[in-house]
Amino acid sequence: MLKITATFIDEITGDIPHQNWLADDWDKDFAAMKAIGIDSVTMIRCGHGRWITHPSKVLEKEVNAYTPVTDLTKLFLDLAEKHGMKFYFGNYNGGFHVRGNYRKEIDINKAVCEEAWERYGSHPAFAGWYLTQEVGRLQWNIIEVFHELGKFCKELSGGLPTAISPYIEGIQLYDPFRTGVNAGKSVTLPDFEREWNEIMAGITGCVDTISFQDGGCDYSELEDFLTVACYAGKKHGITINTNVEAFDRDMPIRFLPIKWDKMLLKLRAAEKAGVAGATMFEFSHFMSPNSSYFQAHGLNRCYQHYLAGGFETSENQ
Repeated sequence: MLKITATFIDEITGDIPHQNWLADDWDKDFAAMKAIGIDSVTMIRCGHGRWITHPSKVLEKEVNAYTPVTDLTKLFLDLAEKHGMKFYFGNYNGGFHVRGNYRKEIDINKAVCEEAWERYGSHPAFAGWYLTQEVGRLQWNIIEVFHELGKFCKELSGGLPTAISPYIEGIQLYDPFRTGVNAGKSVTLPDFEREWNEIMAGITGCVDTISFQDGGCDYSELEDFLTVACYAGKKHGITINTNVEAFDRDMPIRFLPIKWDKMLLKLRAAEKAGVAGATMFEFSHFMSPNSSYFQAHGLNRCYQHYLAGGFETSENQ
């Protein structure tokens, strides 16, 4: 049975609503994470556009960032320590590499990470780094971005681990309701294998863990993609995990908590592929008993039933 032991925290959101929680709300949610076996949290990004999680002179200068009311980075670090969890710091998502200026993406993030390490690096819960630049294919000078930022963060922090979470550029990433129209955009398994072998070869020693987002491809293809990723990871000395998307890509409303049957399909596919572990995106919105989405409360109960050994008889009937 594959268990989820980590989650992202998406507070600087791009396409899901803020829940407007205070410190005691977050405390309650960290306790709920711990109750189902989650022992590490990754703040998915410290900033996106002008919105940031903590006061940053670098981002105020470079992107005219708004100073936040609450230092969420410190809050999450303190709560991680309180609940016996590890915290991974996600860097700034400027998107400059996507727009052709990968050098600016690297330079800003070096300054951001240096500033964050000086401020929070001595915190007992600070366990490593997450490079938030998402990618599905060999594009946008992504090898240079991951290599240089991963190497910099490791040297800055005395070798703390680094991680990325790319997506699989399959049909679900475009429009699952118009398969015939968009199928040509999907990556083939041979291209996925070739490109990710090349990416991994270029980031070995700079990135320790890759958690592939599991929602981009069709459910029936996920095991094959993750199996190929695991083979490549072993070849290049990189740990391969699955990133279980707890939101539903099959619904016309984006994004709602996922139907449990679909999540179970993905967990089983990842287990068969041989991934090292599972993180999720993301507990607080989509699987928390405290979520503003009522459907998330049910998903939490279903997952707890799964942990207790439920749903195991249906697979072979």
